[in-house]
Order: sequence, then C-alpha cells, then structure tokens
Amino acid sequence: MHNRRVANFTPVSALIGGALIGISASLLLWLNGRIAGVSGIVHGALRERGRWRWLFLAGLVAGAGAWLWLAPPAFVPRSGFPLPLVLLAGVLVGFGTAQGGGCTSGHGVCGISRLSVRSIAATLTFLLTGMISVFVVRHLFGVAS
Repeated sequence: MHNRRVANFTPVSALIGGALIGISASLLLWLNGRIAGVSGIVHGALRERGRWRWLFLAGLVAGAGAWLWLAPPAFVPRSGFPLPLVLLAGVLVGFGTAQGGGCTSGHGVCGISRLSVRSIAATLTFLLTGMISVFVVRHLFGVAS
C-alpha cells in the first residue's frame, strides 16, 4: 500500500497544474474582474446570461479531455463505489458549496491568496469534512478504494 502512494507522488505535474490554475484564476480576475469559483460560475451560467461562464466551463472540459488524450494512463476511473453513495456525495457537495458561499476553487485558490479569513475558515472546513467523510466511507461503510 505504501509503495502505491509513493508511485502516485508526481510533483512536476502537480506543480505545472497548480501554476496553470493560479495563472488562470489570476487572468480571470485581471481580465474579467471575476473570482474563479467553479460552483459560482456554474450557478451563474445556469441563471444569468454571460457567454464567458460557458466558455470557462467548456475550457475545463476541454482541458481535461486534452490531458486524457495526451496522457491516457494519468486518469484511471475508480470502481467499487456504490452509485447511490456517489450521488449522495454529489448532492452533499452542492449543498456544502451553497452553505459555504463557494467551493474549493473560489475559497481555496482565490480566497486564500487574498488572505480572506472567511476563505481560510471555509477551506479548513472543506478539508476537515473531507477527512471525516473518508473515514466514515472506508471504516464505517466498508467501501475500499
């Protein structure tokens, strides 16, 4: 098990990905005056007019597709998770982003970089909730990855 975790440690691709996220968030703020919070962008795309939101979301999908095309073994779909549990997780994430006033991209990337106390608190809450969720799913529900 330990070797598998070490094999998944890819600092170069993580650094490049993090830099691209930071550059993209900075450009969106600089060029459009908007925070790159994906949940807010999705919400705005569904409720308001604004072509830039749909282009941003299309870029997320296209970027993921390009990465899968260029490096197919980089992503292996997980199996063994019951569909009802996955659907419940999606609903809870949506509920949490609504309650927290944003998601990890808005708070974790954009908010922390602006030293927002609210975003730091929200991101710590996301991390703690994620750790508790993993414990519950793996050890109480017995679902292994």
